[in-house]
Amino acid sequence: MSLRQMEYFVAVVHEASFTRAADALHVTQPALSHQIKALEKSVGGALLERMARGVRLTPMGRAFLPHAELAVRSAAQARRAARATAGAEGGELHVATLHSLAVGVLPDVFARWRGAHPRVLLRLHEYATAEALEEAVQRGTADLAFGPEPAGRPGTVVPVGEEEVVLVVPFDDRLAGRTTVTLPELADRPWIRCAMEPVVHGERFLDWACGRAGFSPRTAVWTEHTSTAVRMAAAGVGVCASSAHLVRGAVGEDCVILTPDPAWKRSMAVYARVPLTGAAEAFVDLLRAAWADLGAPPERPYEH
Repeated sequence: MSLRQMEYFVAVVHEASFTRAADALHVTQPALSHQIKALEKSVGGALLERMARGVRLTPMGRAFLPHAELAVRSAAQARRAARATAGAEGGELHVATLHSLAVGVLPDVFARWRGAHPRVLLRLHEYATAEALEEAVQRGTADLAFGPEPAGRPGTVVPVGEEEVVLVVPFDDRLAGRTTVTLPELADRPWIRCAMEPVVHGERFLDWACGRAGFSPRTAVWTEHTSTAVRMAAAGVGVCASSAHLVRGAVGEDCVILTPDPAWKRSMAVYARVPLTGAAEAFVDLLRAAWADLGAPPERPYEH
């Protein structure tokens, strides 16, 4: 079997059609069909079931697909890395991260990158949870990931610093004159919760943290995105826990930021399946410099 055959197979699956896949690949349909048949012969069975309208995977095809996707993505990563090694000029760089970091940290980093390396195209892949981000890196979706330090430490891991988690309330809140607050003081307050909330010890972080403080958080609103939760909190709907960088990126200073006592922090890192070279290495250097300029404190483990 060949990489081209796997690329053709993945395209047919994603397009759910030989015709659309041929158009996307800029090949003729007979040539595409010939390569798929050759692939099926090499693996010893049918991978696709041809139907009147489209195609669907056979059991053998379902088992084969994730490995074919990884091979195709790894080949694309290899091509990008090879093109971008010479001074990080040319090619493109795929960066995966969490939504909160994409909003709160990366705009400034990307702006700096465009000024220093205008010939390198950046592609941003956003994920809702750290688990989804780690899975994407293992699948080869991106050249590098920026997020909470992965538990399994796959491949290359470069520490960046600490992310501070803060609490958001509106200007007219009774705690607005404070800078810090303990969780028990918020036991009677409604909370804005987010589907992107991290999981700690098998529980959503806020449930876990409030439980240790002796109460269960009363949820007023569930949101899909952290930036939405921050806007809701700034409007007075309830208290929200969020990355300090995201709060400033989502609403500027249009709210009051309270630091939990004791503080909540988690270690952030850039990680990848392979050593970082060329454009990827240059991006990490720029990110670490930008993070230091943001005033992030020295690196420490996640605290509660």
